Amino acid sequence: MFSSIYRSAYNEALKMFDNGVCKVDILSFLASAAETAAGYDAVVSILLLDEEGLLRNGASPKLPQDYLQAIDGLKPHPNVGTCAAAAATGKVVITPSFYADNKWAELRHLPTSLGFVGAWSMPIITGGNKVLGTFGTYYRDHKQPSAEEMEGVQLLASAAAMVISKSMAAEHSI
Repeated sequence: MFSSIYRSAYNEALKMFDNGVCKVDILSFLASAAETAAGYDAVVSILLLDEEGLLRNGASPKLPQDYLQAIDGLKPHPNVGTCAAAAATGKVVITPSFYADNKWAELRHLPTSLGFVGAWSMPIITGGNKVLGTFGTYYRDHKQPSAEEMEGVQLLASAAAMVISKSMAAEHSI
């Protein structure tokens, strides 16, 4: 069973959406909730797939702008990083150490320059199994997410999927 932080954040995100709060603010709220629940100085980044299938920043409240610019427009690929791999495969990707994982060969300088040593990423998926983006967590220690953290982030990713899907539907109906 996961922490009440996750359940509370899930419920609050849905209320925020019903009250007309913009998608970016809701995604930022979800990212912050995941950071709080994970502890360990974890930093969360939500990346969204655009119409061209490239990863764009959705909400990354604690990552610097130059980092976000450097990863902007990544193409999903099973052998690149954690978020690009999760977006390509639709599966959780865990990287306890950037130096021990060849998927980070071209990009490892980016997170390590910020003091991160590993990350993991949960795909954000619709009920119809369409990947909308990723929910990535960076760590400053060599660690893997606990079962509780994975289950909790899956719940938050499902809230993000609802918000993103409903926002997209609203944008297309205009």
